[in-house]
Amino acid sequence: MLKKMHWRFIASAMAAITAVVLVLVGGMNLWNYHITTQRQDDILAELMTRQEDQTVPSPNLPSDSLADPPEDQEPPPDREGREPFRDDAPFGRGGHSPELRYMLRYFAVTCDASGTAVGTDREFIASVTSQEAAQWGERVARSGGTTGYLNGYRYLKRATGDGWTILFLNSEREIQAMLTLLAVSSAVAVISLLVVFVLVVLFSRRAIAPYVRNIEMQKQFITDAGHELKTPLTAISASADVLAMDAPDSEWVASIQTECARMSKLVSDLVTLSRLDEEQPFPERADFSLSDAVWEIAEPAQTLAKARQRTYEQTIQDGIVLHGDKGAIQQMVSILLDNAMKYSAERGRIRLSLSRVKGRAQIQVFNTCDLSGVEIDRLFDRFYRPDASRSSHTGGTGIGLSIARSIAQAHGGSLTAQTGDGGITFTARF
Repeated sequence: MLKKMHWRFIASAMAAITAVVLVLVGGMNLWNYHITTQRQDDILAELMTRQEDQTVPSPNLPSDSLADPPEDQEPPPDREGREPFRDDAPFGRGGHSPELRYMLRYFAVTCDASGTAVGTDREFIASVTSQEAAQWGERVARSGGTTGYLNGYRYLKRATGDGWTILFLNSEREIQAMLTLLAVSSAVAVISLLVVFVLVVLFSRRAIAPYVRNIEMQKQFITDAGHELKTPLTAISASADVLAMDAPDSEWVASIQTECARMSKLVSDLVTLSRLDEEQPFPERADFSLSDAVWEIAEPAQTLAKARQRTYEQTIQDGIVLHGDKGAIQQMVSILLDNAMKYSAERGRIRLSLSRVKGRAQIQVFNTCDLSGVEIDRLFDRFYRPDASRSSHTGGTGIGLSIARSIAQAHGGSLTAQTGDGGITFTARF
């Protein structure tokens, strides 16, 4: 229990720290992406405005030609007024460095209404052919978006009177910068989380030390109180037995004997629960036949169910082996069957099954019962009973199911409860 609590504390701390780191890293990268993309869009918007004031096709090509100029032909000089920036005016939001005009690489594609490229302008680009430019333009023209990234370029699509004008701005450096920031921030986050994990593991024991000390004191108190109570209970029980010989029909003596037996069982159950909270409650484990162990407990249950006028069914699969403490598993099954006997009405149904489901051993105990007032989430709480008024009738202490779940968990399994079919089903999986 304490070991699980320790790792739960570590898991909770790491989950909180990881969430904060993810928010910081994600927020930083998203903000960088937003700023970088916004800057590219500002430049594209300015270029698009200047592009719309001039003829898009290249001066050395007809407007409907997409062929590349001969390799030995020098690229045409910039046409008058086609410089991407004016020296006497800022460019984009907030203005940019005058040197930026010598760093831009971009091209434009015009498409008709059907999305077919009819012309390209590659004055300020050298690495993209006319055919590539046309293919990219047609792809963007036929898509639904107006902005985005394509093959390392940021594009802007704007409708014209008879089609589309698409402007592509080379953004490879910006994309590489964003990817570098993402890689570096992710690496720093991972390394930081590993360092924090080591520190949390080292200091977590000190953080939970007061709680561990309280648990140990509580367990010690229960153990000591159990031993101290056994002596007077034994004396009272022995005295009641002597009185019963002199007055065999006395209801007072019978009540003393009943309550002594109940108190003895309660003390025994409390000591058992305290032992199950230890790190290794079952140090001597071994492989045993779970099928045979369940058979041994189920055999007397058939006779008891018949005597109490219950319909009893059982299905036990042979050959199932479990590694653990055989006596503890039998105690768990006995608790579940005893619980089914106590809380099922006369003529009720009880069903026990043992099977292997998806590679796991599964024990199920079902019984019909009145589900009114039953809180499923509290069934495994210590001293909880759906109807406290039935305590004298059932004779239980209210901690049997807690013991059963602790036994299942101590074997690396689980014990759950669910309602349906007019009753309740307890399922233990290992």
